[in-house]
Amino acid sequence: MYGAENVWQTSQGAGVTVAVIDSGVDASQPDLTGQVLPGKDFTGQGNPHRDENGHGTGMASLIAGHGHGANNSSGIMGLAPKVKILPVRVSATKADKYINDWSVGVRYAVDQGASVINLSFNDAGAYPGSKAAKAIAYAQAKDVVVVAGTGNDSGTVNYPAALPGVVAVSAVDKALNFWSKSNTGNVTVAAPGVETPQADPTSRSGYGVADGTSGSTAYVSAIVALLRSKYPDLTAGQIINRLIKSASFLNNTGRTAPDRELGYGIARPGTALRMDIPKGPKEGPLAQSAPSTSTNSGAASDDNDSTSLAKKKKKSSSGSFLLIAGIAAAVVVIGILFAVFRNRRNGGSGDGPGSGGGTPSHGTGYPPQPPAGYQSYPNAAPNQGYPTPPGQPPQQPSPYTQQPPQQGQ
Repeated sequence: MYGAENVWQTSQGAGVTVAVIDSGVDASQPDLTGQVLPGKDFTGQGNPHRDENGHGTGMASLIAGHGHGANNSSGIMGLAPKVKILPVRVSATKADKYINDWSVGVRYAVDQGASVINLSFNDAGAYPGSKAAKAIAYAQAKDVVVVAGTGNDSGTVNYPAALPGVVAVSAVDKALNFWSKSNTGNVTVAAPGVETPQADPTSRSGYGVADGTSGSTAYVSAIVALLRSKYPDLTAGQIINRLIKSASFLNNTGRTAPDRELGYGIARPGTALRMDIPKGPKEGPLAQSAPSTSTNSGAASDDNDSTSLAKKKKKSSSGSFLLIAGIAAAVVVIGILFAVFRNRRNGGSGDGPGSGGGTPSHGTGYPPQPPAGYQSYPNAAPNQGYPTPPGQPPQQPSPYTQQPPQQGQ
């Protein structure tokens, strides 16, 4: 699908560390030997290379698998086979129970030098202002690209993917059609996530096939790693800009960016690596979050190949507006007349950045403004000349029932 052999002629991810915050990564898996760093276990069991449910190892294999056997002809090849994987274990049991405070793992990954963080899970407790959100903001402030899956319950994008600045990834199938169980709304890009073969140390064969935005997230993390290796001088924001500007709707005609299902399009590694794209501002196209007291969150959804984290829910508090009275009536009238006069002088048109449709611009400008109906993310910082992302907080989705991955190759 990706023409990986051609992609690898430009970059294989050498020199880049991707943190996989998950259930651990089996360093003895034959497709990952030599790629897995010591890492850290935050579950209390003390072994980040232990993976009881296989999910973290599967994500690592999609990112950095190098195959095994004669000419690496067996096993799984990841999209960035020379990347180093930093395992950060936050899931302790085969029942997919995650620790409540996985934010410590995010901070650890940043301090260990990871330049990409893969979050192939959902957690409603990662709402704005939470410890998890602050940890992600810490990563972003340290020039780290954070990638997360949108969720698999056909609802709206879940946290942490819904947080500003996070690359939120939905899934497409082998025909590049949107996967109907992917969550929609604040999507950045899409990637393959249906019937993805991956390592699975819990299966008899050592491999499995699974559906979910977990897999598509891993692929986008790999693409980001390829870019960070090829363009080490670019900031995290500029890497995200390159990711977005090179995405395309391909055979999904009639869509306008940002699309609720595919965001700015399907991520394309070869194009992202070779396309002539201006660096753009250091902050990148995704608005960063400001400290927030909002606690609006949706229920966590289960990945098809992983479960959600603790389902913390808090009601959001609405802001209030201070109305200032006592202004002289004459001043009000003059102000209104002046505004009307100005509007008429300017033609009263709504034209401006983002008006009109079409696919994302691949010139010097940044992606168009979100279409009508999208709302700005609460407490987002000034957009630095970029479009404000459609960061509507997720609504209450119905939990998605977990299904075991299909085993075998």
